Amino acid sequence: MREILRTNDPVLISFIEYLLKQADVYHLLLDTNMSIMEGSLGILPRRILVEDDRWALARRTLLDAEIELGPDKYAGK
Repeated sequence: MREILRTNDPVLISFIEYLLKQADVYHLLLDTNMSIMEGSLGILPRRILVEDDRWALARRTLLDAEIELGPDKYAGK
């Protein structure tokens, strides 16, 4: 699994999950229970991971939806 995005925006997370589901890309949303640790302030970002072999498709899907992604920190590996 590879990280595709980190965000603490619940609306963006919901939209990304919808897009990935429509593209048939299995994904995991991590750190959802960290709100217990932070006191439900929503300051800790959630991580969205996708399968390695579907990562390029997931990235293209999100870029096509004009979701701003950082540089590929795994490029060249």
